[in-house]
Amino acid sequence: MSLIPRAEVDRLKAAAAQAAAALVEHEQIVGLGSGSTALRAVSILAQRVSDGLRIIGIPTSERTEGEARRLGIPLSTLAEHDHIDVTIDGADEVEVGSLNLLKGRGGALLREKIIASATEQLIIVVDETKLVDRLGVQGPVAVEVVPFAWNATARKLQSLGADLARRTTGEGQPFITDGGHYILDCAFGAIDDPEQLQRQLDRMVGVVEHGVFLGLASRVIVGGARGVHVLQSTRND
Repeated sequence: MSLIPRAEVDRLKAAAAQAAAALVEHEQIVGLGSGSTALRAVSILAQRVSDGLRIIGIPTSERTEGEARRLGIPLSTLAEHDHIDVTIDGADEVEVGSLNLLKGRGGALLREKIIASATEQLIIVVDETKLVDRLGVQGPVAVEVVPFAWNATARKLQSLGADLARRTTGEGQPFITDGGHYILDCAFGAIDDPEQLQRQLDRMVGVVEHGVFLGLASRVIVGGARGVHVLQSTRND
């Protein structure tokens, strides 16, 4: 858990969002991410659109769609555009070096992964509290599951070592994703082999999608106490 004051974290998020939004160019198809930092970038892009920037946005969640529409960003879908030039999105954890990610605390992981997989350049914006040496050290892995027989899927996840809970709303009702599914928050602790976990989750019946995002980020823009800096992947592609 971060000990940085909330106001300082907000400032770092705003700085990262500003730097990312500045990279968007005229006539691009832009994936619009979810989460607090990504929504800051959406707001900045809206101002650039008002100033004359010509883009088409493809949102990753109903919340982002509503906000982008309210701010005047022209929107479309992957049904109309099979290629996205750049996507700006947030992350819950970023593994330094690999740029592997955990996402999904906002509940939009399925659409976020679909958009990320269709984009030429995925730019992740975070504050420095999201940087980790190994995924899983700060929080659970979000796993989106079919509501039907979700308990059976939960038992399979527990067999992998997950300490899990079904996500609920503030009123105690099951959290329902934009796709109509449940989310099981699965705490594995520090993940030694993200690739193996990804394979296990990918082939598990009942799992729709999960928040392990490997090999998708092009760069990560980090708002830190010493300013904004950019992380590039050290993977051997």
